[in-house]
Amino acid sequence: MVIDVTEQTFEQEVIERSKTVPVVVDFWAEWCAPCRQLGPVLEKGASAREGQVVLAKLDTDANPRISAAFGIQGIPAVKAFKGGRVVAEFVGAQPPPRVEAFYDSLVPSEADALVESGDEDSLRRAIELEPARSDARLALARILRDRGEDDEALEILNSAAGDFAAEGLAARIRLEKAGEPDLTEAFTALDRGDRQAALDALLAAFPSADGASDDLRRVVVGILDELGVEDPLAREYRRKLAAALY
Repeated sequence: MVIDVTEQTFEQEVIERSKTVPVVVDFWAEWCAPCRQLGPVLEKGASAREGQVVLAKLDTDANPRISAAFGIQGIPAVKAFKGGRVVAEFVGAQPPPRVEAFYDSLVPSEADALVESGDEDSLRRAIELEPARSDARLALARILRDRGEDDEALEILNSAAGDFAAEGLAARIRLEKAGEPDLTEAFTALDRGDRQAALDALLAAFPSADGASDDLRRVVVGILDELGVEDPLAREYRRKLAAALY
């Protein structure tokens, strides 16, 4: 979709609209030759992504206050809005591959859509397209583990090194296969969504963990990672984990 916007419509057509779909604003003017060169490239890219992105064209001569508000000093200037704010931008006429890459950074990739689907076939295809997608590997490994295919789940997770949640799931599978220490209570609590009870049971297992302490730590860190840095429970149990380890 390509629309013309003005100072009167900018708030609604760009800022508000960008809360549901990315809006790319082309700041241009009739006298600007590079603008006339870039415009058709931007329009072609927007048309190819119909429904995924909106291109808004704003004449800087007719709308000087908006141009000043966004610090436009040279044109063509292109700014992408998502969630009501600028998330990407460039200045000057760019070659088509550069414009295509700019659009691609704003819209979900094929792998993004496949991961969102969440079924096994989609997740496998997402990994084929983007082997480094740890979110796809984690989701697929959970499906495999749930139906008892632990070895394949571990193989899938081996390529997600550095993702704490993935490492935590791999550690859980290894601990379950080993059977020592007995973490039935912890994992039952985790599966029913009671993370605090799960964390308490996991931390209580450290004194008798022997050679399993590293995997215990990975499971705890994976849970804390999924809770998020600012979560009060995560902050509390990071301190408890440090005390258990040191």
